[in-house]
Amino acid sequence: MAEVGRKPRISAASARSHTRRDAPRRGPGFSGFVRRLVMLVGVVVGSMVFKAITPPPVNELNSPDGPKVTAPRIEMRDGRYLAYQEMGVKKERARHYVVHIHGYGGSRLKSLPIPEEVMSELGLHVVSFDRAGYGQSDPNPRRSIQSDAEDVVDLADGLGLRPKFYAIATSIGGYTGWGLLKYKPERLAGVAFSAPVVNFWWPGFPKSEMSKAWNTQRIGDKISLTITHYVPKLTYWYNSQKRFPTATVESEDGITALNGKDQEILKKMPEMTPAEHFKEVSQQGKFESVHRDVMVMFSEWPFTPMGLDNPFEIPVHIWQGTEDYLVPANLQKHVASSLAWVTYHELPGYGHFLNLYPGYPEKVVRSLVEDSNKRAFAL
Repeated sequence: MAEVGRKPRISAASARSHTRRDAPRRGPGFSGFVRRLVMLVGVVVGSMVFKAITPPPVNELNSPDGPKVTAPRIEMRDGRYLAYQEMGVKKERARHYVVHIHGYGGSRLKSLPIPEEVMSELGLHVVSFDRAGYGQSDPNPRRSIQSDAEDVVDLADGLGLRPKFYAIATSIGGYTGWGLLKYKPERLAGVAFSAPVVNFWWPGFPKSEMSKAWNTQRIGDKISLTITHYVPKLTYWYNSQKRFPTATVESEDGITALNGKDQEILKKMPEMTPAEHFKEVSQQGKFESVHRDVMVMFSEWPFTPMGLDNPFEIPVHIWQGTEDYLVPANLQKHVASSLAWVTYHELPGYGHFLNLYPGYPEKVVRSLVEDSNKRAFAL
């Protein structure tokens, strides 16, 4: 019999069950809502990031709303077409064929300005062309050092520049010149490099020289180059955004990093260059032209120029200004000194835009042709 006034005992299990029943219900509904909210935020942020880093589609040539092809073009081995321009003496009368490979933001219309009388005297037939994705040439999403070299050979073959031709590579077009020496040396009569861009990640640079060169670069260039090398998918985004310092060639105040002579040249460039160039150069989009260029240039190369052999007796010249901000002269000098078969021309006081310095184009072609003739007579 239970004692009067004493409450009946409740088991521990019953107590727990009673507590659970009385607790406010917020578990599954609340936590599920939080999970869904986090997922939604993640999707939104992810889509925003994806949109920011994804370049717009190519403005296709000859599409209903796209730029029209008006220049002559040659078909490549993969079905793409390159636009070109011919200058100098007629092919039938030419003693030498020259292919000019333009640099960053260049085109067939912004070629090496060799005086007409010099081309006539030396018997030069000169071809300039829009590299893949530039001007009126089809883009190449699989663009590489080797594919660019093959483009030059396909162009030369299509135009009948046989058996050999000279290549003059400017600035970032230098990687195409090195590609020709690596993959197609048998087609070359000689190569001249005008301030060819160097890759900070080429193996073989002394640490002291690397540090010296790297420390000359502005913060925007350091960040841009590092992103392009290690995370190339962010190249378009970083070079298109305005919040952080970006590459000198992309920034509005980039001209201030250049030496005085280069600044003067840039200011005069609109009157020195055909208006069509500025209209056409990136008309298909900056990604498949200039951005694709830097992605190839600062990628991991399948070879290093300092490790190239020279089994063919052809002249190879490198021209470099001592006051070139865009291409550190000390690294260029190391590249040249590593290759006994390279003739190095150091230009005191010169900057980067050598092709537009008075007298330079004539000096380059004369030096290349004369060196080639000397070698021929020495055989």
